[in-house]
Amino acid sequence: QELALKSLGNEGLFLFSSLDTNKDLYLSPEEFKPIAEKLTGVAPVSESEEEEALDPDGETLSIVAKFQPLVMETMTKSKDGFLGISHVALSGLRNWTAPAAPMSVLLARQFKAFLPPKDNMDLGDPWWIIPSELNIFTGYLSNNRFYPPPPKGKEVIIHQLLSMFHPRPFVRTRFAPQGAVACIQASSSFYYSIAFRIHAEFQLNEPPNFPFWFSPGQFTGYIVLSKDSSHVRDFRLFVPNNRSLNVDMEWLYGASESSNMEVDIGYLPQMELESTGPSIPSVIHDENGKVLDSRDPSGEPIQFVFEEITWQQEIPWQEAAHRLEVAMYPFKKISYLPFTEAFERAQAEKKLVHSILLWGALDDHKASRASSVPGSGRTLRETVLESSPILALLNESFISSWSLVKELEELQSNRENEFYSKLAELHLEKYNFPVEMIICLPNGTVIHHINANYFLDITSMKPEDVESSIFSFSTNFEDPSTATYLQFLKEGLQRAKPYLQP
Repeated sequence: QELALKSLGNEGLFLFSSLDTNKDLYLSPEEFKPIAEKLTGVAPVSESEEEEALDPDGETLSIVAKFQPLVMETMTKSKDGFLGISHVALSGLRNWTAPAAPMSVLLARQFKAFLPPKDNMDLGDPWWIIPSELNIFTGYLSNNRFYPPPPKGKEVIIHQLLSMFHPRPFVRTRFAPQGAVACIQASSSFYYSIAFRIHAEFQLNEPPNFPFWFSPGQFTGYIVLSKDSSHVRDFRLFVPNNRSLNVDMEWLYGASESSNMEVDIGYLPQMELESTGPSIPSVIHDENGKVLDSRDPSGEPIQFVFEEITWQQEIPWQEAAHRLEVAMYPFKKISYLPFTEAFERAQAEKKLVHSILLWGALDDHKASRASSVPGSGRTLRETVLESSPILALLNESFISSWSLVKELEELQSNRENEFYSKLAELHLEKYNFPVEMIICLPNGTVIHHINANYFLDITSMKPEDVESSIFSFSTNFEDPSTATYLQFLKEGLQRAKPYLQP
């Protein structure tokens, strides 16, 4: 390591390390491949692509990419004019104004990766197209990387699709939950409609600049394809844009893994792939097997007529999307309602509101894990919020909700509904960065709250070092985080008793 540092210098070693994936201080041909492709401009075809390319009669699907760049004004750092942030750091982001490939033609058979692993799966039962290999115990993958590893197996088609947006997609994200999950939304005799959710991110910078990670909250969508994958009727993939923030960004400021990292969030109006129509045969044969021209005598492409699909079984899109969400995030086994709806439901059911207020989203693969903020939403959702005792108590006694700080600030300033404005104000009064857990009455009165950083500090201490009875449940549960959060919820219920008496 010292010799390498002496030979290459800090920044040279940083680049070398980003390619040296197994950290043996030796670049194998596979590890050197990104540089070879960059210098020659030629990318070898992967084995799985070669296999697919052997089918000369396969149908082809035309896909268009639609992209509107990130709205820079939505970034937190824009409020002070990006003060102290070098123009070079944001160059990859600023220069990304259009999709890398506005249109692409793919083989229908390549989409067989989206088919269920067995024929008799029930509607809504999720399976992993790309399994997540990370969890709270495995940690996360290195930030110090520029070039994605070669995709393998079912990763290939997803990598190919995402490459239409940008040339450096990482199909496996640095943080959990990674991967891609799918379920059957509808089924007929010959077709499936399959809903999917993908967590992926992009590396926007290249050497000599330092890494800049661009992580949309999620990619979701659907595909309608034949059960033998020979024909794709419809395909759509997109980043949801229904919330005010939907992308996390992180960038390094130095040539090492421990270098300072900046974090921000922002809004991406559009990132979408859509098929222009059903897949069509690349060649056409007559009844004798003779190849016909794909154009009619006037030179126009032959128009194909496709039979209408009659679904025999179907579940709503919202239900399919929720099943995928729960597969990615087990804490969503209970419903987290929109802010105002949660208070209306709490009023009707005479329950307390369990509310989580965050800088970034709780159920997206993005800003809730901002940088390595210790009290991030990622830590909460991967530990206490998905534990069985917490899920049971929340389901029984609370209406749950999570909100972005930005959304509540907008709600507070909107005076059209004074009650909602007041609810937001009461929440924001108690908020401290990065995450605040709040228990309140249906009228918005906060009766208990705890900051995520303080919560994690407490749970990392030994029970004997804590003066309060906060660990009084630890005899029943080994995990002090679960015990502490249970205590927090039960204290909230206790404090609310005088207000909830009939």
